[in-house]
Amino acid sequence: MSISTLSKITVPLDSNQSASNQGLLMPKLQYRFRVSLENFGVSTPTTELTKQVVDITRPNLSFETTTIDVYNSKVYLAGKHTWETVTLTLREDVSNNVQKLVGEQLQKQFDFFEMSAAASGSDYKFVTRIEITDGANGANTVNVLETFELYGCYIESANYNQLAYQTSEPVTVTLALRYDNAIQTPQGTGVGTAVGRTVNTLITGGGA
Repeated sequence: MSISTLSKITVPLDSNQSASNQGLLMPKLQYRFRVSLENFGVSTPTTELTKQVVDITRPNLSFETTTIDVYNSKVYLAGKHTWETVTLTLREDVSNNVQKLVGEQLQKQFDFFEMSAAASGSDYKFVTRIEITDGANGANTVNVLETFELYGCYIESANYNQLAYQTSEPVTVTLALRYDNAIQTPQGTGVGTAVGRTVNTLITGGGA
């Protein structure tokens, strides 16, 4: 039989806006995710990295402040934006697959043996895809709830961390990824949604 009291485990809402009791929605869970890197390194498949992900930070966005001084007052506008670096931690494997791919990507950015730099960003930049899933696996089809796609990525820093006798933890490498832009897909569900630009009630522009 149903337990009707469970529908009351939520925040009571204004009856003019929604049902007063509607139950708590299932949250997205932090450990149900996967990360894929497209055009990372040289070797294939790069899914070796997907299998060895420990954790990753989600994109953080900030806007610079533009200050307009007017007579006795100040007006503040949103200036240029900055996408903060994303931190990706990978477990290293005994076959050196992770180490090899990371090394290849670093070599694409800069040849450390010949001391030779890449000619342009397109020679080494890659796409990072962070997907939150519903937890399905095996015979059950995985449904992706949300995707952040990071474009124009490169490794800003690589930390090979430490070795220690007093721990039983696996060896890891931590990458700080810098990127040019981030869009949530499917479009219309977050960053990247088409929004009309308005002045009072007049739409003056739009675009994705």
